[in-house]
Parts: sequence; structure tokens; C-alpha cells
Amino acid sequence: MGAHRSFAERYPAHIPLPPTAPRPTPAREAFRPVTIRTARDAVAAAAGYLRWLGFRDVVQPEERPVSGVDLRAPGLVAQVDPSTRQTGLRAVECLWLNGLSASAVSVFFSLAGYTPEARSRAAEIGLPLFVLDLTGTPQPVNLAADELAAGGA
Repeated sequence: MGAHRSFAERYPAHIPLPPTAPRPTPAREAFRPVTIRTARDAVAAAAGYLRWLGFRDVVQPEERPVSGVDLRAPGLVAQVDPSTRQTGLRAVECLWLNGLSASAVSVFFSLAGYTPEARSRAAEIGLPLFVLDLTGTPQPVNLAADELAAGGA
């Protein structure tokens, strides 16, 4: 058997309290947007933003796959819709399914915004939606995007 421990050793006078305040997130530099003139610029802006959020090794496949996923990183699939039409429900659901099959976070970026059906579905499934303005600055569209922007990867 082990040595006898005194009452003071068994029950220290000071027991640290668990943290009650949220831990401060490490300070990030300000995001530096890329002005959007072409579809390629939109993808570059989204990639830069994802890196800024903390995703590592964000790459654009050389050939765009049939799935439409424009950006990948470990644990991430992202799509950028540079068209002038609002992104629809099907595109959001396809990206979400790609993320599920890859066990990855899915993130969507759009220049023209989203249809009401796409926004509603993204809210149901927790898929972050961002709108890119022409300065290349992503703006969160839903709660999932707000949380990702606030907390990072």
C-alpha cells in the first residue's frame, strides 16, 4: 500500500476554479481582400479568406471537378459561384453532400447572393454562406458563417 497522506495533501486549501470566461482567440491580422474582376479573382479571394480563417493548404484543383468544388483543404470543401445569378438550392445541397462524403466542413461563397430556398436549407444544415463584394471581402449571410468568421477554422 502507498504511504499515508495527510489531510492537507488530500484536500488542498486552494482548488482552481474552472474558467468561466471564453478563452480569447488569437489575434489575427486584418483580412486583405483581393479586388474581384474575374471569376478567378473570386476564387482567389475566397481562398485567401479561408487561409485567413486558419484553414491550411487551401488549393484549387487544376481541373474543376464535376462536383463544382473550387477549393479544397484538409477538412474543407468550398465552392465559389462567380455568376450574376443568385445561388440556388441545388448548389448548396450538392456542396453539403460533397462535404459529408469527404468528412469535411463545407463553405459557400457567392457574388450574387442566394435564393430564399438556398438560404433556408443552409440554415437547416449549418452550411456557412458568404457573399463576396467586388472588393473581395466576404460577408457572412447566415449564423453558421458568422460563427466560422468569429471562431476561425
